[in-house]
Amino acid sequence: MDPLDDLGPVDWLVVEFPSENFGDGTLAPILADYVDRGLIRILDMMFLQKDADGGLEFAELEDVGDGPLQALRGAETELAMVLSEQDVLDLAVTIEPGHSGALLVWENVWAAPFGAAVRHAGGELVASGRIPVQALLAALEADAEEGD
Repeated sequence: MDPLDDLGPVDWLVVEFPSENFGDGTLAPILADYVDRGLIRILDMMFLQKDADGGLEFAELEDVGDGPLQALRGAETELAMVLSEQDVLDLAVTIEPGHSGALLVWENVWAAPFGAAVRHAGGELVASGRIPVQALLAALEADAEEGD
């Protein structure tokens, strides 16, 4: 069996918080739960902080002390360092000065069997996309208003 059969699609995202800390701690336990249930595998994670002048500091999970991110300590062994320093710098431009952010790269483990079946059937992924939740909510709201 090809080792790639065990690989699911890989996604990344940058989440921004409107201060120099990483939110109130509600996100880390949810992410840890996804890892624990085998839905995702964290491949890389970086934490970014920009001061008011735009100066950037970034850290890996192991560099961040105790606090709301403690729930992710179990995922730390899965980190594979997918991103280069230049990747992080390129993505850091999306974070506003005085804000913080988290950069996450993960494998969608739940989708690996489907991807393997597609490949074994001779298929290949030729297009993919994601509809932002904000866009979906706006469309649903517009539909509801038209129905009134």
